[in-house]
Amino acid sequence: SGGGTGGHIFPALSIANALRRRDPQTRILFVGAEGRMEMERVPAAGYEIVGLPVSGFDRRRPWRNFKVLWRLWKSLRRAKKTVAGFAPDVVVGVGGYASGPVMKQAQKAGIPTLIQEQNSYPGVTNKLLAPKAATICVAYDGLDRFFPADRIIKTGNPVRADLLNVGISQAEAKKELGFDPEKPLVLVVGGSLGARTINESIAAALDKIENEGAFVLWQTGKLYDEECQAIAKRHPGVVKAVPFISDMALAYRAADIVVSRAGAGTISELQLIGLPVVLIPSPNVAEDHQRKNAEALVQCDAAVMILDADAREKLGDEVVALLGDEKRCNLLAENVRRMALRDSDEVIVDTIYKILNNPK
Repeated sequence: SGGGTGGHIFPALSIANALRRRDPQTRILFVGAEGRMEMERVPAAGYEIVGLPVSGFDRRRPWRNFKVLWRLWKSLRRAKKTVAGFAPDVVVGVGGYASGPVMKQAQKAGIPTLIQEQNSYPGVTNKLLAPKAATICVAYDGLDRFFPADRIIKTGNPVRADLLNVGISQAEAKKELGFDPEKPLVLVVGGSLGARTINESIAAALDKIENEGAFVLWQTGKLYDEECQAIAKRHPGVVKAVPFISDMALAYRAADIVVSRAGAGTISELQLIGLPVVLIPSPNVAEDHQRKNAEALVQCDAAVMILDADAREKLGDEVVALLGDEKRCNLLAENVRRMALRDSDEVIVDTIYKILNNPK
């Protein structure tokens, strides 16, 4: 259960795929939030999904939360009916709006639950669910501040398997994407919907990056596609702007430096791939968890962080500094690679089987 963003959906699908590899007869049902991207992505991956009318609380306009509470009540009822009808042996919550109602109803029904906490700082829902969870799978140290220590297992975050199976060189990847294989490539990603701050910051930095002889592959997000395409046309042959990158494995393979938000899924991908990254944490997330994710890397000298408010002014200089400092880039890449936890999906499946085989 869960979803809302790719950062929740991709780990959920990775766990489901690992369960199917272990036992093809495993019955799997997803539960997501109506109108969110999981309602398309999960069926496209070959799995059944039920939607709940749940939505997040509006912290800026609290008067709107009467409707949110009504949707939550409806979601709890539907989640109860879904759990009773499917009769699962175990329920896995990956975070996102739908995770709370389903996990809550499973725990009330006495069904074992597993929390897959992706961030270095958990949200309110997972903190409330943790005391009754059988196991909490985490990707960072120090989460015993929030969860029962005896139920925490450090597994890392599952990532898309195809990201690690690219059988071509960096030069070949650059050629395939239409870039000069001899020149550095900056990959800019702001999530599937895009990130206004990142787009405005990279737009302001393009002249500086072009003057360094580098190229830019710019994932704008579908909300900002038109305006970013117009900006990219001012840098013909240097900047390629696209609303969505379907082959992230190819993009990562081609990249020399990455500029990104600090979502847990993206960070886990960068740790496994080992690329120097400039992180611009989103300030518009619960508990400011992206900043805490980024700080966990900065403390290990495994990433550069620029706060959202400073990005428009500082991003260009930071990227240019990295482009001119190969030694620094190699150190960042090496340090972020050391933080990687591999085969997370298989470790989580091992944990699920331990839960099922535990008579308690």
